[in-house]
Amino acid sequence: MKSIFSWRCGFRIGRMRHSRFAIVGVLLAFLSPDLFTVREATGTKGLLEAGQRTKKVRSKPRPPKIDYSRFSHSTAPHKQTCDSCHKFPSKNWESVRSGGDAFADVTEFPEHSACLSCHRQQFFARERPAPRICINCHVKATPVDTSRYTFPSLGENFLNSPRATGFVSDFRVAFPHDKHLDVISLGPNQRQDNPVKFVRASFGLMSEDSDPKSCATCHQTYQPQGKSDEEFVTKPPADLGDKFWLKKGTFKTRPVTHASCFTCHNKESELAPLPSDCNACHKLPPPPGSSDFDGQLAGRIKTTDWWTTMAWRNRVSAGAFRHEVHVDLSCTKCHNPAAMNTVDLKTLKVSVLSCGGGEGCHVTATVDDGGILNYEIDKRKTDNNFLCSKCHLSFGSHPLPASHIEAVRKAAAK
Repeated sequence: MKSIFSWRCGFRIGRMRHSRFAIVGVLLAFLSPDLFTVREATGTKGLLEAGQRTKKVRSKPRPPKIDYSRFSHSTAPHKQTCDSCHKFPSKNWESVRSGGDAFADVTEFPEHSACLSCHRQQFFARERPAPRICINCHVKATPVDTSRYTFPSLGENFLNSPRATGFVSDFRVAFPHDKHLDVISLGPNQRQDNPVKFVRASFGLMSEDSDPKSCATCHQTYQPQGKSDEEFVTKPPADLGDKFWLKKGTFKTRPVTHASCFTCHNKESELAPLPSDCNACHKLPPPPGSSDFDGQLAGRIKTTDWWTTMAWRNRVSAGAFRHEVHVDLSCTKCHNPAAMNTVDLKTLKVSVLSCGGGEGCHVTATVDDGGILNYEIDKRKTDNNFLCSKCHLSFGSHPLPASHIEAVRKAAAK
């Protein structure tokens, strides 16, 4: 028994020694040569050279990771004609709008076949509960629930869904105002009897005080205060004072579905562009410029309404301007529809001269005449930190533009 015990102990000790040597050998095999260089280097120069060689190896650029859960039309592979993926009309166009409101339209996300040619690997990725790429269209993307999100072209149905919160379209609609200045389409109730009927409404023949009816066909005051005592979109803080808080009736609406467009541009009328020619109107915008929007302020106001957020973010002039209190003014008093390019927001910017230079409104000959622009320019001249907050949000801290000084000069010259 003693000999057997001694033999077993000797075997275990020997095996342990061999294991230790094996572990040390593996570690030495995986050690970087640069570590030996550092240890053997003498002086600061040797250490520095070794560190530089190590850094060079580690700084090899890695390809950017693609988030397939965020589809974008602006990425190079997706810059194709719309009918490459979207088919007109969608199979469900008769069921997503009820009764007389239904019309042939793109009302659904593309079929899987539009994606599989490029994204087969992402479609069959081993991700749970579903591959991330499915999140672009599907609510849950499971074998049990294959329901999709509401498609943005459905207007109110989409805007009232949770998906609309924070939604920003990849496209802008290229609407040529100059080609629509001389016509007025009838209201929705009249279109059923006479779907394509127009009357003349030349802007050039109208006075400044008259409001072209064709503007009101597409643009109405959004959520007006009317006769209500509540003027703010959300309850302001008790200590608001003279600080800005968003009010009702600030913005104007615009069409958010194809309904208005297809009244005239349809297969029966053959008036180009036809509904199937999506690329004629839907354009990728240029890089975003500056807008008079304060995201932190919007966060404090806590308005989650999609239309308000979208319209406010696109304000390229006075971010605090309220349309409702200026309802008696003609649209063309401030806007020049013929020069508008709806794809490029810079062309929609309203000139400060529209604020009443020399006409007793916001730009007057002197500050004593009550012009708010005069007052704020005078304050800025004496205090560089003064914020022009009567009309502006983020622009209020910018350097005083030459156009504003020129507007006061012209008012004084009249």
